[in-house]
Amino acid sequence: MKTINFITGNKNKLGEVQAILGDAIEVQNKAVDLPELQGTIEEIAREKCRNAAKEINGPVLTEDTALEFNAMGGMPGPYIKWFLEKLGHEGLNKMLHGFEDRSAVAVCTFAFAAGPGEEPILFQGRTDVCY
Repeated sequence: MKTINFITGNKNKLGEVQAILGDAIEVQNKAVDLPELQGTIEEIAREKCRNAAKEINGPVLTEDTALEFNAMGGMPGPYIKWFLEKLGHEGLNKMLHGFEDRSAVAVCTFAFAAGPGEEPILFQGRTDVCY
């Protein structure tokens, strides 16, 4: 059986990945302290995966979530985690209050690298959100 290292500290995400992959692939959870990156959703996902593969010295799967508000030109995008940490849900609601269009796009990006030095492969899903 093949083994993959899923880089997350989130037990819910781990459970979801294990349920999706089933018995076909053994999923090992690795919590690795990786540098915080800046860039586009795709740039962040690729670099995070590269860093994780180097740190683990093996195959890795990483996941990143972004939320792009249309009225804000796609912000906060991949930085939603920090917006929520600093503002909370209430603060985010207040920030959007001045906009008539509160729609957004939720983006989930998985990146897989077969090992260190291997180019990550991205898998991305997008869904429209009415807020």
